[in-house]
Amino acid sequence: MPRRPRTTPRKKPRQERSLATVDAILDATARVLCTTGYDRASTNRIALAAGVSVGSLYQYFPSKEALVAALAGRHMATMTALVRAKLSEVAKAPMPVAARTIIMAMFEAHAVDPKLHKVLIEEVPRIGRLENLRAVECEMEAMVAALLEARKSELRRTNVETMALLLVTVVEAATHAAVLAELEPAEAVRLIHGVGGFAGRPRDL
Repeated sequence: MPRRPRTTPRKKPRQERSLATVDAILDATARVLCTTGYDRASTNRIALAAGVSVGSLYQYFPSKEALVAALAGRHMATMTALVRAKLSEVAKAPMPVAARTIIMAMFEAHAVDPKLHKVLIEEVPRIGRLENLRAVECEMEAMVAALLEARKSELRRTNVETMALLLVTVVEAATHAAVLAELEPAEAVRLIHGVGGFAGRPRDL
């Protein structure tokens, strides 16, 4: 059985110049993945797109798989930060407003870079299910559960952890489908609101 390629970075950048180099390499990885696809992407092609030597690239990333893993991690961190910021805005809002905000926040998170997101969804299975992907889902579930916990009196059901799991799963499935289908944002939002028809009826939750 062939060994799975190493997907962890060789070292973490600490100085400003090193951080800039790694950002440039990851930006180039995103461009190459989106224009050529995973199969045709290579460390040589990525290094050229980043304007660095292959040796410099290998100082930080041992393989193409490690580049994709790091890029996915950065993308997911951006998504999580957006959702966190949006939910903090409605911390004390009425439940219908909060529910709609959850849907909108998750859609906006998936629409940060839809072309890259589509590539990552399609290519991540090639390098195994990355731990940070599930970690992001768990963090989103925890954020939604906290929001629902503060509004228990408005809800019919009180198991907020299960509700958060179902809500995140349903909305993520809908947003993933919207991104993969390359729907226009307005059309996707209408469809997602249809899937999450509870948005205006908190007592149905």
